[in-house]
Amino acid sequence: MLFLLILPFENNAQDINTLLKEAQQLESAFKEPEALQKYLAVIRHQPNNLTALIKTSELYSILGKHQGTKEKQREYYRNARVYAQKALQVNPNSSDANVVMSLAMGRMALIASGEDKIKAVKDVKSYSEKSIQLDPTNFKGYHVLARWHYEVSDLTSVEKWLVKVAYEALPKASLDDAIRLYEKSRSLNPSFLLNYLELAKAYHRKNNDKKAVELLETMLKMPNKIGDDGHIKAKGKKLLEEYK
Repeated sequence: MLFLLILPFENNAQDINTLLKEAQQLESAFKEPEALQKYLAVIRHQPNNLTALIKTSELYSILGKHQGTKEKQREYYRNARVYAQKALQVNPNSSDANVVMSLAMGRMALIASGEDKIKAVKDVKSYSEKSIQLDPTNFKGYHVLARWHYEVSDLTSVEKWLVKVAYEALPKASLDDAIRLYEKSRSLNPSFLLNYLELAKAYHRKNNDKKAVELLETMLKMPNKIGDDGHIKAKGKKLLEEYK
């Protein structure tokens, strides 16, 4: 009888492991939409599976960029935030759970306006900083925080006023800090292509096109690691023509 009681749980665990492995294989094959469906299937079987919650949130953020309308993008980014919140409920001290929340809020900030934009901007900083505190080797945390510095240091006067109201003081944000954090992310993971693209933009704004061109040329020679890398390289080629 004990064996019969244990058997369903063992079979379920095997099913979960199989789905996770299939999802990872689909990601490796640059099939993110299909991988997302596998991770969602894991969550249906096991709602508190931290790995699946984190990956689901991350994939919604990545795939949201390529949706045809802003409304569809918002839908994906809202889903990214929902699954990040669930991951944080399972483990608030997970560095990766904090990273995907910061990523989801960063995506929301790029398409939002007014108070929604400012709240999202504020959340990006707090969650990315916490991810780094929890794991100082989390290259994605440094990348997202770098992007926060890059964007906030270039706000319009009206946007700066709104941020000042939200924070009760204008937060310190600088292009130099953005570059420093992007470089830290690069040192932790030299194969992260998106970081090269964003770092090149930062050096361009710093009037150092020689360094920006060097980074883009390096990036274009590197192998693709994720499905989004093809889109990143296409953007990199356009910037390379502009910066040369």
